[in-house]
Amino acid sequence: MKKLLMAMLTLVLLTGCSSQPAKPKEKAPPKPPEFLTGHVAGQTLFIAAHGWARDAQPFRLESRVTPESNGHDGKSAVWQGGFASAVRHSLKPFVWYGVDPAEGSRGVSPGIEDSYSPSNSSTTVFDIAFLKIDSDQALAVAQKHGGDKLLEKSPDTSVFYLLDWNRPNSNLVWHVIYGAGRNQPKLTVEVDGTTGIFIREQK
Repeated sequence: MKKLLMAMLTLVLLTGCSSQPAKPKEKAPPKPPEFLTGHVAGQTLFIAAHGWARDAQPFRLESRVTPESNGHDGKSAVWQGGFASAVRHSLKPFVWYGVDPAEGSRGVSPGIEDSYSPSNSSTTVFDIAFLKIDSDQALAVAQKHGGDKLLEKSPDTSVFYLLDWNRPNSNLVWHVIYGAGRNQPKLTVEVDGTTGIFIREQK
């Protein structure tokens, strides 16, 4: 019996000595960035906004220039939509991230709710069904009205997109903006978001 116990103890000790220390788990490789056109991003944000308010309607959709995307393909890794609810008398922003944000995670992130007044022209809501022309199609129109020459001369120029409702003319408008920001444009081309017709350009 003693011999058997000794043999078993020796086997356990040998097994323990021969076992390798557990390797640390390897980190999963970072996810590649995801890019969406404005129409796809707008639909995604619209669904999220309806989780907040069933009557939520968009009043603005805009892309953000990021290190991963310069907007030259009509897409962006970050889109923000502003939505308003007449029932709640409130508006709320929602942001879609196709890259890892500084805080939170990828996907749709809601912002802070604020008061809403239907009389405010800067937050005029529109029916998303009017959006027939996507951001990449708006870019194609803008390229024919000065955008191509601008990017040929300055290929590092970023392009971003803003969609809103023009109350005086009662139409949905894509603003294709070439430059560092909305307040520092080198060129802005406006395209009808329903028909794709060129409206005007501003330098």
